[in-house]
Amino acid sequence: MHDDAGGEESAGRRSATATRASEEESLEAADVDLEELPDSTLFINRDLSLLSFFERVLDEARDPNNPLLERVKFIGIAQSILGEFFMVRMAGLRQQVDAGVTESQDGFTPQQLLPIVRERALAQMLAARECFATILPELDAAGIHILNYEALTTGQRAALSAYYEARVFPVLTPLAFDPGRPFPHISNLSHNLAVVVRDPSGEEHFARVKVPPTLQRLVPVIPVDGQEGYWFVWLEEVIAAHLDSLFPGMAIVESSPFRVTRDADLAIQEAEADDLLETIERFVRRRRFGSVIRVTTDSTMPAHICKILKENLDLEEQDLYVVDSPLGLGDLLAAGQIDAPDLKYPPFVQAVPPPLDDAEGVDIFAAIRQHDILLHHPYDSFDPVVDFVMAAAQDPDVLAIKTTLYRVGRNAPVVDALMEAAANGKQVAALIELKARFDEESNIGWAKALEHEGVHVIYGLVGLKTHSKIMLVVRNEGDRIRRYVHLGTGNYNSVTSKQYTDLGYLTCNDDLGADASAVFNALTGYSTGATYRKFLVAPHSMRRGLEERIDREIEHARRGEEARLIFKMNALIDKPMIRRLYKASRAGVKVELIVRGMCCLRPEVAGISDTISERSIVGRFLEHSRIFWFRNGGDEEVLLGSADLMPRNLNRRVEILFPVQDRAIVQRIREEILAVYLADNMKTRVLHADGTWEHVWPGEGETPLNSQEWFVARAREAARGEEGTAS
Repeated sequence: MHDDAGGEESAGRRSATATRASEEESLEAADVDLEELPDSTLFINRDLSLLSFFERVLDEARDPNNPLLERVKFIGIAQSILGEFFMVRMAGLRQQVDAGVTESQDGFTPQQLLPIVRERALAQMLAARECFATILPELDAAGIHILNYEALTTGQRAALSAYYEARVFPVLTPLAFDPGRPFPHISNLSHNLAVVVRDPSGEEHFARVKVPPTLQRLVPVIPVDGQEGYWFVWLEEVIAAHLDSLFPGMAIVESSPFRVTRDADLAIQEAEADDLLETIERFVRRRRFGSVIRVTTDSTMPAHICKILKENLDLEEQDLYVVDSPLGLGDLLAAGQIDAPDLKYPPFVQAVPPPLDDAEGVDIFAAIRQHDILLHHPYDSFDPVVDFVMAAAQDPDVLAIKTTLYRVGRNAPVVDALMEAAANGKQVAALIELKARFDEESNIGWAKALEHEGVHVIYGLVGLKTHSKIMLVVRNEGDRIRRYVHLGTGNYNSVTSKQYTDLGYLTCNDDLGADASAVFNALTGYSTGATYRKFLVAPHSMRRGLEERIDREIEHARRGEEARLIFKMNALIDKPMIRRLYKASRAGVKVELIVRGMCCLRPEVAGISDTISERSIVGRFLEHSRIFWFRNGGDEEVLLGSADLMPRNLNRRVEILFPVQDRAIVQRIREEILAVYLADNMKTRVLHADGTWEHVWPGEGETPLNSQEWFVARAREAARGEEGTAS
């Protein structure tokens, strides 16, 4: 399967490369000014790049080397993030078209790009269903049966009827559409049944029934007599089989499932907001009323029902996406709850790095004073971060705790510790970013809870999102006040810390502590001229600081010295930064990029990006860490932080990049983290100049290396070592 896919990609790549061959030769010969070249030559369109990332995720669902239920989850992940793509990116593209924007970006006007994106998105929706169809027989063989209602036995149907009467029917609300009752509001991401009924006089009527999102979509079914395993049926099929209970006295003519996706990126008018909390609360309520971007229907839906939906939801023909059931494959993420460990990734024990691995009586502040500590999540446990803030909450010598919170989730031990600290009389300040997309409602709840406990809560800054991950603990230590800092690439979220790869850094370095104080003073007070000893802080100094370091590497190359950059991030779309990297490549700097998702830079273009390689790693965990490594003439420098190279991160967010001060940790990041990622030959895809991705596989004689599993094995060994020490 992989060889065929690679052959298709290679053929497409050769064709696209051939069409540009003469242009590339002239670029190399003429050494033209990059500013004079069209965007289409230099940049890959960001939306098409993002859709390519979804394809890489779906490719993991196709990979038979992955455990079966994990493959099902990858389908769910791919379709969930495709839904977010429609809510945000497709919605924005539609707005540009409606506004008459004709400016070309990366070779496409919005009018040209929209049909291309629609076609590719539909292709991915169809591919996901094709993949699911191929997995279903394997699930059956493994004892997990996802059935259509028609395939159920009489006994199974009887049991489901009892379940329907007890648990489903009381929740349902049929909504009619006729001259006396307007077309019902269809909420965002809702799953629905379009129902046609016939009254005793023979007249037909339309109604909508919403599939309750509060009930599990895959309904457990009793096994067939004498058989073991897990049996499920889709909830909407159970409802469809019992529609007569909702419309007594009516004949059910037909029913068809459909789903609605709305614009979820409504602008927040902060400039007019006296109270940001109230504004965000209104924004969250309004989101479900955004304009409809997509309606997905079953391929069996009759034309006259499609017409009703199009007319009443203000749809264009191309906004109707017709696929085979089941719709809403994002709900397959629930497959992870099935108790079948043999069909999942094997569990692993997270490590706790020394000197924090002594379970009894660890003085975390003394450990940090001994030397800086690096945490590599999820391989290293998130517990030390929780222990850090909990120790600060309970330590009588701690005077103040300050932190930023972006996405903390529903179960948030870090927030619990902050509330305990406030109850213990400490000065506690928390900036909760209310504008964290799709987490606004959760963050509003935490903000109110923290305020109730006496925490000083800041709701974010007008015009800027605060995306940085930083916690400052101020401690009285006799003859001095010492500042302890946690800095990270990921959120203070104990759940996602087990699913995302991130780096955390614990330090009491005086320079980093002073910079942390300056950041919080700027966030909680008024500041236009904050200066930092070590931090690069967006939107003020990060872009300039990165440019200076890239230029420094260029100077090394021009002097004939070895020059090298390794950047790892989630996305690379900022055009000035991409041009800077092209400049570095033309000077002879070796540039190695590890970009999980969107990447608009074209590598391998003769005369522009000859020395640039770009790879993406998609696997068991979501790659989320950001690392910027500079060779710097042998005096290597590593920056870690929360920022990707995107305009929003560099221009419109409060972000922090910080230099790793401990030389042993710098060496570890290069030799044990970046080197392993660059050597991965199992989960790596390499980007080519025409925008296609090629899956890398071990060559003849090469040892297979899955970087994430390598880190898991190392954590397992470390955890065993801890057990041995404890015993």
